[in-house]
Amino acid sequence: MKAPRAPKRRIDAKFARFRLRIARSAKHRYGVFALEDIPADRRVIEYTGKRLTLEQLGKIKPPQDTYIALIKPGWFVDGRRDGSGAELMNHSCEPNLVARRVRGHLLLFSRRKIRAGEELTWNYHYPIKVQRIACRCGARGCRGTLRIVLS
Repeated sequence: MKAPRAPKRRIDAKFARFRLRIARSAKHRYGVFALEDIPADRRVIEYTGKRLTLEQLGKIKPPQDTYIALIKPGWFVDGRRDGSGAELMNHSCEPNLVARRVRGHLLLFSRRKIRAGEELTWNYHYPIKVQRIACRCGARGCRGTLRIVLS
């Protein structure tokens, strides 16, 4: 079995506020890592890509890996096309980043101090309608799926 190929993408410095790099991840294939300490509650990077309406989103074939994120009601961004590099960040049930939607942009902020070398993660909050996708985050409170679990 072949190992997954390294992504051709790099972090787009135009959208990142800190030095970041893409590297192999213990969580899943590749991830994004901090090259410097990042203080708590700081904007780290914008999740970018081709903007899609709900109608356009319904017409594309879902890839093996999903890079679609909601930016505002009825609008999505496809990180596979013109992404900032944030699309390669892995999910965690106990992430060090939090997504904030601000005026049609999806911004990722640090939840706590992040040390240089640490992998950056955020909670994808996949909708309940998405098929069950196993979570590999390794967090103590891992819910076992990328889907939102309603109690």
